[in-house]
This record gives sequence, structure tokens and C-alpha cells, in this order.
Amino acid sequence: MIHTLEIGDHIIANKFVYRFRKPQLGDIIIFQFPKDPKKEFIKRVVAAGGDTIEIRNKKLFLNDKEVDEDFTIHNDLNIEDGARDNFGPVTVPDNAIIVLGDNRDQSYDSRFWGFVNISAVQGKAQSIYWSWDNENTTVRWDRIGQLVK
Repeated sequence: MIHTLEIGDHIIANKFVYRFRKPQLGDIIIFQFPKDPKKEFIKRVVAAGGDTIEIRNKKLFLNDKEVDEDFTIHNDLNIEDGARDNFGPVTVPDNAIIVLGDNRDQSYDSRFWGFVNISAVQGKAQSIYWSWDNENTTVRWDRIGQLVK
């Protein structure tokens, strides 16, 4: 999720919002990792039940329309044949979502392990309450209080 979230960011999550509605496209969510439910992951929702998603040469298409994602990062200019850069098309089943990391070339996400069941979603990321830069051993004061979006 770099640069949306940095290593050392501590976030506040709303654990009640999804009692009243399902995750929406663009939400950054905390969920139980499908391959090991003891682990929590954080990613962005890019497709929900009934949606068809495809990635063509690193560009995301939702229901055959290209999605403008100004928050994504692509550090590797090469285009690979694998799921990282070309994925789908896949139709999302009801009660499931597809999540991707914002740092697409470095993210381990739904392209590699599949759908997230709605019941595994634990909350929506809201804001950064603490940010520690371990490399420089300092607080990132400018990140504290930022909304996660």
C-alpha cells in the first residue's frame, strides 16, 4: 500500500461501518487473509459481487471500462505476462470482493490468491494516528492525523 500507507504507520479502523453496508469500491479495508485467517491484511477494494475485473498491461478495467487510479504506483516499467500485469477477466461472486495493493508491482493481493469473502472483512481504514520512520528513527509528524484514502 506504499505510498498510501508507509511502513510504520499505525491506523485507526472503523469496525462498525460494515455492519450496515458492504465495502465500497475504493475503500481501504482490513481483512483476514484468505490463505491464513490468523493474519490481517490491508488492501483497496477494486471490485465487488457481480463486477467483472481485468488488468491489461497494468491498467485496471472494471466492467469493461478503464478505471482512473491516480493513487497507484508502478515501479517496474516492464510488462510481464503473469497475473501481476495481465489478469482476468474474472467475475466476482456475490458476497466477495477483489482487493489490490496501491503499489501494484510489489503487492501480494487478489491477483495471486483470489477473492476475499465479505465475512472476512474486519474494518475500514480511517486515519493514521502514529507514524514511525524506523530507518531515520524519527516520528513522521506530517502523517499523523491524515485520512487514509
